[in-house]
Amino acid sequence: MFSLRRPISAVLGLATAVALTGAALLAANNAPASAAALMSSAAPPKPTIVIEHGAWADGSSFAGVVRRLQERGYTVDVPPVPLSGLASDSATLADFLQTISGPIILVGHSYGGMVISDAATGNPQVKALVYVDAFIPAQGETAFELASARPGSCLSGGGDPANVFNFVPYPGAPAGDADLYVKTQADGPFPGFADCFANDLPASTAAVLAATQLPIAASALSEQSSAPAWTTIPSWDLIGTADNVIPPAEQLYMAQRAGAHIVSVNASHLSMISHPAAVTSLILAAAAGAAS
Repeated sequence: MFSLRRPISAVLGLATAVALTGAALLAANNAPASAAALMSSAAPPKPTIVIEHGAWADGSSFAGVVRRLQERGYTVDVPPVPLSGLASDSATLADFLQTISGPIILVGHSYGGMVISDAATGNPQVKALVYVDAFIPAQGETAFELASARPGSCLSGGGDPANVFNFVPYPGAPAGDADLYVKTQADGPFPGFADCFANDLPASTAAVLAATQLPIAASALSEQSSAPAWTTIPSWDLIGTADNVIPPAEQLYMAQRAGAHIVSVNASHLSMISHPAAVTSLILAAAAGAAS
């Protein structure tokens, strides 16, 4: 005669084991998911790093910095600056920033400092401003005015811009305006491109930079800054103590006026080329400071 007791008991035992195993697996699967969710909610998103190059340069001047930031997992954008006028250059950058979601660390070199100061005003996504051998203007100031505020700028040319620049007409230029190219060779009191801009770089590198420079409209350097963003956004500043373009004393004055976190490095005006690690460190410090 068949006995149903053993099969039923076995089935019940198997069902219990399956249920217990399923509960254990469910708990195991849920635990990491909860931990991951907690970690995800605790870690703020990395900001996008947006870099503005200066006059007589392009985005490739920040190649060493960009590579280091990307190796640390940052998204980096280096949009070209038209170099056609401060108001238009700033508006171009402001429009670009509107296409980015999430926090932004905004970096500017030299004339790029003028651009980021105007473009970031009123943008709540910009969490920090980083100036690299840069102008940090107050409202109404111009790049030419700031460069000559203290003695020592190689761009002074002994008071004659023709010693420093080649003036090249461009289509549709307003009366009296022209594109400015920095002279490669010395001319009177002007020491030439290499000694002015790249005095801590190999001569061969300086020669390439001089040959590939992008011109800037003369009017852009005499255009007044609007209300600067550094009055409401925290700032960091790297000062090249061997800078022959913007005298270090003037850089220090502007940085202190802006309440910036200041770092000095023994570098020329092109510290992002000669000292990319120092520039990267400052940007990382700004990102960390803005997140805290």
